[in-house]
Amino acid sequence: MRVLIVGHGMAGSRLAAELRARDADIKITVFGAEPHRAYNRILLSNLLAGKVSESDVGLAEVAGHGLDVRPGVTVTAVDRAAGTVTTSAEVVEEYDHLVLATGSRAWIPPLSGIRGADDLPDRVAAFRTLDDCRRILASAEGARTALVLGGGLLGLEAARGLAARGLDVTVLHPVGHLMERQLDPAAGAVLARTLADLGISARLDTMATAVDAGRDGVTVRLADGAALAADLLVLACGVRPDVDLARAAGLLVERAVVVDDRLRTSDRRISAIGDCAQHAGSVSGLVAPAWEQARVLADVLAGADPLARYRPMPTVTRLKAAGIDLAAMGDPEPAGTGYEEVSFADPARRTYAKLVLDGDRLAGAILLGDNPAVGTVIQLFDRGAPVPADRRALLLGRAGGGASVAPAETPALMPDAATVCQCNNVSKGALVRCWRGGARRLDEVVDRTRATTGCGTCRDAVEGILGWLGSADAVADREVAVR
Repeated sequence: MRVLIVGHGMAGSRLAAELRARDADIKITVFGAEPHRAYNRILLSNLLAGKVSESDVGLAEVAGHGLDVRPGVTVTAVDRAAGTVTTSAEVVEEYDHLVLATGSRAWIPPLSGIRGADDLPDRVAAFRTLDDCRRILASAEGARTALVLGGGLLGLEAARGLAARGLDVTVLHPVGHLMERQLDPAAGAVLARTLADLGISARLDTMATAVDAGRDGVTVRLADGAALAADLLVLACGVRPDVDLARAAGLLVERAVVVDDRLRTSDRRISAIGDCAQHAGSVSGLVAPAWEQARVLADVLAGADPLARYRPMPTVTRLKAAGIDLAAMGDPEPAGTGYEEVSFADPARRTYAKLVLDGDRLAGAILLGDNPAVGTVIQLFDRGAPVPADRRALLLGRAGGGASVAPAETPALMPDAATVCQCNNVSKGALVRCWRGGARRLDEVVDRTRATTGCGTCRDAVEGILGWLGSADAVADREVAVR
């Protein structure tokens, strides 16, 4: 069986690894439009901040018999009748099954002075790819000021990265509060104050209309007639699924390529996963669903579980930026009646917490600032478990109403089912089993479980559990020696 994978990003590379791990008789060819090895796009903000190097963002290389990875080669056409694709190298390749993992592209707003994503002026860059990151860093050399167009997740990560390099950063956002897809206005206001403490100012309800750029700097003109000058401009206005290839092939495309529970498109010989796939009317755009889709599709294609179905899990958004603790999940402002909202705000301490309850279950939550209950809230949301009778316990991060919701002071008190790595759905029990199976170093545990390889925010928790396991084994060894 020959499987062609179009896209060597986080979804495509994971599918190749999952297929190889199943040791099935499958010949795999992966085409990657970018000339680099596969890398972790989530860590680009850390690269921008100077916290990691390019080598640190690379994903583990998958190799082995029957796997052919071709970086810098795009697929230009699909002939569904013939079961072939044509590449930019003018090579025609046959497939038994084709997988589209084409991801998404940065959306470039229609501004005067901006011709398109492939023809950006000097000192103007999008923020989506490794090459974008390189362009931003080149422009940041010797720069003192930067403008970031877009106050969503990517825009704020870019802003924090540049601020960490000492630049004076201003975020321009067309909506009345930051991260409006994940936060309510009150949380957005607290987040804006938190960013101000970090040297990042935000101008809200601000529409950009034109960009004047040259070798020495950039001027952004606003709808109210104002003009802002800076040394560089970063465009972080969102992304759009890359569906050009699928649409040209005649596949069913709505917001993205429509797939069923087995990740099949309108052509049963073609599947789609990741940012370019639309399942049950939703396009996730997050890494955890993409990796779960890769796992399910690998089971189907390799015959390990031909009837496997993709079932979306609740997703949690984390803002991965030093000095900002933010977790958002579900809908912060659901439509309809019957929901209970409980919130707590302390703007002076840059703290905000909100729970949206459907009966005794969490329908959504926002936790901004230092809240020791964040792990508990995420677990309750993930499992659909009932919340404590006293909601203040979760808002304030302490025990209340007869139920302890504070995080375990030791991993010994953490249930084995507790999810430690959200991106890869790795539980505490899986880490313990890995340790008992002989993995003693962090890199060995990472190789076996993939924990920490997504957004990286679970690294401290994983290291803490391994430290606890090591200490427990040492105590046991001493007790045996005494006997």
